Amino acid sequence: MQILGVDIGGSGIKGAIVDTLTGELVTERLRIGTPQPATPEAIAAVLAQLVLHFNWNGPVGCGFPAAIQQGVVRTAANISKSFIGADIDKLFSDATNCDCHNLNDADAAGMAEMHFGEGAGQAGVVLLVTIGTGLGTALFTDGNLLPNTELGHLYLENGLEAERYASDAARKLEDLGWKSWGNRFNIYLSTMEKLFWPDLIILGGGASKKFDKFKTQLAVNTPVKPAAFLNQAGIVGAAFYAKSKVI
Repeated sequence: MQILGVDIGGSGIKGAIVDTLTGELVTERLRIGTPQPATPEAIAAVLAQLVLHFNWNGPVGCGFPAAIQQGVVRTAANISKSFIGADIDKLFSDATNCDCHNLNDADAAGMAEMHFGEGAGQAGVVLLVTIGTGLGTALFTDGNLLPNTELGHLYLENGLEAERYASDAARKLEDLGWKSWGNRFNIYLSTMEKLFWPDLIILGGGASKKFDKFKTQLAVNTPVKPAAFLNQAGIVGAAFYAKSKVI
């Protein structure tokens, strides 16, 4: 079954048609810059543009950078605060004339990795961290998702919010080298290890492509692997989520 998967991020909105049986993209990925300000109407318009580009008229799965309950946005860290309380399942469905199903973007990436990537068949606790504009997290126990964990917003022992200290946006803002930033990110992973004792940590998002540049700075005991899908995991996981809603 093919479904249009979309990854809505703070800097870009990416989409492709996905084969949900294999996790493979069956079209080239299209990326459109996230409009600023990233209001509900502006994001919905970009989503409609993606649907038009792919000439799509079926279900759409969207990974969205917020906690989402039954299609309703509850947080807004890297998007317009006007999203809070919005029923984006309905908003996006109306804008595209397609059935749209939304989940947290890191949860989407985690679903892709657990079904098709590095987490496939992994028992116990698996933590996925997406490293981008913020730090997204997805937490699984024996393959079962605990949604909307938002662990990038925890405060570290140094008194700083994790994603403001150790996200890829923080690295770019402060012009940090990969090793210097890797030391910061290690503090974050060490905190996650102490709290959740995962059996595996998977790193996704754009910075995961540079894993070799900072992996020597990571001193956690938990095995750490870059995501198999790298920055395509959100697209694949969102499509897989939508499939679960329509079958």
